[in-house]
Amino acid sequence: MSDHLSTGRAESSAPMPHTAYVAQWRQTDTLRALRELLSLAEQVAPVLARRADLGQTDLRALELLVESPHGPVELATRLGVSSAAASGIVDRMEARGHVVRAPHPTDGRRTQVVLTQSGREELLGHLVPMFMVLAEVDSALSESDRVVVQRYLDGAIRAVRSVLGPGHP
Repeated sequence: MSDHLSTGRAESSAPMPHTAYVAQWRQTDTLRALRELLSLAEQVAPVLARRADLGQTDLRALELLVESPHGPVELATRLGVSSAAASGIVDRMEARGHVVRAPHPTDGRRTQVVLTQSGREELLGHLVPMFMVLAEVDSALSESDRVVVQRYLDGAIRAVRSVLGPGHP
């Protein structure tokens, strides 16, 4: 590659601060493993969606509904889609028997989308093999190991959140 940026301007010979930092950064086995984990985690949703014959947004809707029922507008907001798109997602999931529209328990004017047992089973059926391996790995940790791993994971979460920025869930 040439010594020019895509704008055609010449680069100075001194490395920029971020490039200099990365050039001297020592990649440890734990950092490599964390990068691999993050990369693999990005691949999970598309693979699960394909296996379940769902769109990725449909799968994300199921994941949100595992947490709790959501109103259609709230679901649209959480998915980052329009109300019309969320309605289509709910229609597709309802046609498959994975969700039902039900009256809100405290406000009869509102509707909420509730995950059915088949929707829960669809999602969990694809995730349980991973959960089983994670539980096995976790159960092999001593309490002192668990403290160290938790501290490392908390730091990794902070690092990822630093890229996402404030206000990101």
